[in-house]
Amino acid sequence: MTDEIRLAFAHPSARAEAMDPARPPRDRISLRDHVVAVEIGAFQAERGSTQRVRFNVVVEVRPNPAPLEDDVDRVLSYDLIADAIAAELSSERLNLLETLAGRIAERILAAPQAMRAFVRIEKLDRGPGALGVEIVRDRAPDQPRPVPVAPEPELALVPLVVYLTNEALAAPDLPLWLDRWQAGPRPLVLCVGAAEAPAPRAGVALAQRRIDLLAIEQNAWVLAGRDPRCVVRGSRTEIDWAMKHRQISVWAPSKIVLDAVESPSASPRDALALALWFAEGLHAEQMLVIGEDVPEHDPRGLDVRYVPPAAVATGI
Repeated sequence: MTDEIRLAFAHPSARAEAMDPARPPRDRISLRDHVVAVEIGAFQAERGSTQRVRFNVVVEVRPNPAPLEDDVDRVLSYDLIADAIAAELSSERLNLLETLAGRIAERILAAPQAMRAFVRIEKLDRGPGALGVEIVRDRAPDQPRPVPVAPEPELALVPLVVYLTNEALAAPDLPLWLDRWQAGPRPLVLCVGAAEAPAPRAGVALAQRRIDLLAIEQNAWVLAGRDPRCVVRGSRTEIDWAMKHRQISVWAPSKIVLDAVESPSASPRDALALALWFAEGLHAEQMLVIGEDVPEHDPRGLDVRYVPPAAVATGI
């Protein structure tokens, strides 16, 4: 076990030399030298003050059955490791590094792709060197792939979704609106429709669907050009990361719409209906629609407010 843990944190060449040819290797993701100031420890001197703790975590992952195609949503995110550490550190004060390491490994292994977790935790301020523990936890090879259960979204991941018409997108007060929305309690996700210029017409339905989605994305880049805080993001992984870090996202719909297990019934030509579908998928509780003479849609259970641009300055 000790040698196995040592090799987990070793250079890939060292692991290759020690590899059992009868056991095919797994891919790994890792977080190295992550240092956090935390209150932990059983001694009285460790209570009431923080100390530096260093985390090194390596996760063996299940091979993806489908080609990755350079798609961030098809791999296990590095955020899984950092989030597991942060969640366990915030849950309660612990006395033992062993307890913390075990809980972090257990949380990581709850992810469907995670097969084995190596966790090393070291206290950096308790002695002349680094004092720590190292553990390895496995998911049994024959354990069936867990069925993911959609968790209740964290408050940090429940966004305010704002749909901007072309009129609102061009409004001179847009940076001030962004200031107000970004200062609110929810992370901000912006949606737009296509530009006023008609999109090219195609005789094939699938080609037309892509053209219409790209027309929306062109307008998303127009919005990004109006304010540097507005970053165009096309994957759910990117959008979740931005929400956690309180950054503004402008939705580029092509990837999420085309990859959806249940494709939206709304046509890309009806960009507002598409945005409502997306907001529902984000578990949003409120959506603002900024623009004059916007036809109302089925809110799908959302609190949807239709606001003329002039009214935004009054505090919407």
